[in-house]
Amino acid sequence: MSSAPRAASIGIDVGTSNTVVAVASADGRVETIRFAHGGDSLSVYASTLCFWQERTGVAQPPRVEGGPWAIEHFLEERTGLRFIQSFKTFAASRAFQSTMIFGQRFRFEDLLVAFLQTLTGHIAESPDLSAARVVVGRPVCFAGASPDDALAMQRYRDAFARLGGGHARYVYEPVGAAFSFARDLESDAVVLVADFGGGTSDFSILRFSRVGGGLRAEPLGHAGVGVAGDTFDSRIVDRVISPRLGKGSSYRSFGKVLPLPAHYHASLARWNELALMKGSADFRELRKLARAALDPSPLDDFIQLVEDDLGFPLYRSVSAAKVALSAQDAVEFRFAERELDIRSTITRADFDTWIDDDLARIMDSVDQALASAGIAPGDVDKVVLTGGTSFVPAVRRLFADRFGGEKLTSADHFESIAQGLALIGMTEDPDQWAAAG
Repeated sequence: MSSAPRAASIGIDVGTSNTVVAVASADGRVETIRFAHGGDSLSVYASTLCFWQERTGVAQPPRVEGGPWAIEHFLEERTGLRFIQSFKTFAASRAFQSTMIFGQRFRFEDLLVAFLQTLTGHIAESPDLSAARVVVGRPVCFAGASPDDALAMQRYRDAFARLGGGHARYVYEPVGAAFSFARDLESDAVVLVADFGGGTSDFSILRFSRVGGGLRAEPLGHAGVGVAGDTFDSRIVDRVISPRLGKGSSYRSFGKVLPLPAHYHASLARWNELALMKGSADFRELRKLARAALDPSPLDDFIQLVEDDLGFPLYRSVSAAKVALSAQDAVEFRFAERELDIRSTITRADFDTWIDDDLARIMDSVDQALASAGIAPGDVDKVVLTGGTSFVPAVRRLFADRFGGEKLTSADHFESIAQGLALIGMTEDPDQWAAAG
């Protein structure tokens, strides 16, 4: 276990893919809580959950682990468990009410509480949420087709209240990154922070100035869109994986040949939905359709992937290919698990084409942030890119073209948000940074 220093302020960045916690002390020092796992010291806690039941013969609630321990348990056991990732994507979804896990119903806030409890359980001296200022990051725009911002925030508040953090303030994630970056500013500047997470891309514009030896910050504009790393992953799944697993296939019903409904493979391309597909009505229906398919083999492979909980290995293979394309013109993709073996060459040119519409939506959101701030691209002095997707060449090229490559800089894509949130908690009036809603 890792220890946490005595905290006057706690910054919590609950990410779609990774979660980071930072603490600031009364003397202004800020540091990220680290986790000792397998001989490594980790600053990030993977946003994953693994549930299982002990074979005792007595009915009892499922056991649960989170972060790297959840991944470790999944890789060791592989059967008789439920592995969940990217669950933050359900926060603003009215369609998601709950999921059944070993006979117990879990709402979104139950999943979030269980996850955060596993996180604090791996800290030797867990910071006391009730005794410190707590600042929690939130996206400018939640992920999902029709995200309900108010619903997401109510779910967050309910979860943190159960953990002793009912007084928590909620601040836009890119504002946290901006505060972390601004510590090193030597002159006044208008700063655009582009935070690319797993589920959302969020943009905040702030004006920083030095007044009387201190740093003054003024928020100018914000915008966000539910397009980010997981969306880019879904384009690879849609073009490379889904065709191999029966996308576009047909089945026979009452003497007619009908196309397989598209929503099954849409769920395959979304990590949060794939993680919960195993116990769903859709999955039961897919099994029936596979028996009536003209060519059942690809759908049988799809069913095997879900039944054997291979969503996480698939996620790692797809994400690895995406990362490799940031440095290479082409990669040889391979996903080999159990009887499944999917191979394909992916070129960066093809990938750029696949995400072209997503990039347009991202830049539309940047334009919205500029409009809300009432400024033009030329008025921005610094552009801070953070998050893993900021390394995608096509993304960086867009910002270089819009603002000038000399203005671009990168923040620590894991720790900057949490550290900035903790610093906001130490300001004289942290309430001024709380997001509406």
